[in-house]
Amino acid sequence: MLDKFFIYLTKSNDFIWSHINFSLILIVGVLLTVSSGFFQFRKLPLIIKNFLHLCKNKHQHTENEGLHPIRTFFAAIGGSLGISNTVAVCTAVQIGGPGALFWIWIGGFLGMLVKYAEVYLGIVYRVKNSSGGYDGGPMYYLKKAFRTQWIPSLAAILLCVYSVEVYMFNVMVDSWTTSWSMNRYLVLGILLAITLASASGGIRRVGKISSIILPIFLCIYIIMSLYVIGSHISFLPEIFRKIIQGAFTAQSATGAFAGSSLALTISMGMSRACYSSDIGVGYSSVIHAESSTKHPGKQASLAIVAIFLDIFIVCTLSILMVLVTSTWQAPMDSLGMIQHALASSFPWMHLVMPFFLFLLGYSTLIAYFAVGIKCAEHISPKRGKKFYYLYACVTFFTCCFFDQMHALTIMSISGALLFLLNVAGIISLRKEINFHLDDTAH
Repeated sequence: MLDKFFIYLTKSNDFIWSHINFSLILIVGVLLTVSSGFFQFRKLPLIIKNFLHLCKNKHQHTENEGLHPIRTFFAAIGGSLGISNTVAVCTAVQIGGPGALFWIWIGGFLGMLVKYAEVYLGIVYRVKNSSGGYDGGPMYYLKKAFRTQWIPSLAAILLCVYSVEVYMFNVMVDSWTTSWSMNRYLVLGILLAITLASASGGIRRVGKISSIILPIFLCIYIIMSLYVIGSHISFLPEIFRKIIQGAFTAQSATGAFAGSSLALTISMGMSRACYSSDIGVGYSSVIHAESSTKHPGKQASLAIVAIFLDIFIVCTLSILMVLVTSTWQAPMDSLGMIQHALASSFPWMHLVMPFFLFLLGYSTLIAYFAVGIKCAEHISPKRGKKFYYLYACVTFFTCCFFDQMHALTIMSISGALLFLLNVAGIISLRKEINFHLDDTAH
């Protein structure tokens, strides 16, 4: 019965991403790109300059109202930069073939302005809270877009589901129990305890933790990935030919790869791009809304930097590794693929990978969880937090015994529904979005 349910869920997820959401991200992404005069290209030097300036002056801030913009950036990217980019994204080519990488790039490029829009609106329509910070996100700008409460409430509920990151939790538990031969229940208890303890400190604590972990991860992972790809550099021309060819044609079975239709390739690419970078789900807007900035455009431009790091660096390197090492054709789960690819140049990866994934997964889990708490409190200020903790504990425990792909499907379909709501809100409020880095808050 459970297998049949997940088969139905998977088919529904593929249909939504390959038909509805694929069309929406193309239409809205192109609309925003053209209307903004190709903002993500035209203003890229200024966006990077703004990012580096904030990094350089991250300590010159009193934080009387809200958090330093770069802290919210790291808190937000902590939820998207990690296991989703190094492990989950590899399932795109495992299921959809090499051509899925092309659609990941398309999703990332068009998604830059979709994410910019949701962060921008999250800041414009945020409200001050009793603790001296801000509350914002889909729950606030969707109310403005549709002038009704049930759509923002539905978005908050879906974000509560999405913020219990069962896939990454599952991967981390599997990694520890398999590589280090630890008791599954003990691992589950440890991870759950440290997640709840850290996330209870809110976005402020998440930002501090992520700003320490993520720069170290980026440097190490990029160097290791480039080394693996460089060791197989002679295969790159053929790999890129397969990527372009597979992006527009059905792909036949090779090795353990069962082949895929064009619709499946598109679905895998677009859904994994949106999942890996949280495009259109509204998660990032909740975190960025806590920024102390008075300039929505400057803060929203950091979302473009995040997608550049997520999609065009980390995701691309991850997928190229499994392609050049032919790991994508092997009969193994997503965790095994990336570990096997790295192990081709670093034989000790089976011992280090669990710790590696812990650092990545930990920053993601606490970032998502902190967002879930805010959404639960928005739904019910008195009881929301307690119910969310209970729901999270039960869900983490239950899904820890699911197949990894089942857990990923849950995340993907909840993200798909959030995407529909948020994109509809962006379309409704598109005239409110200003593509200038020197703008001021409304």
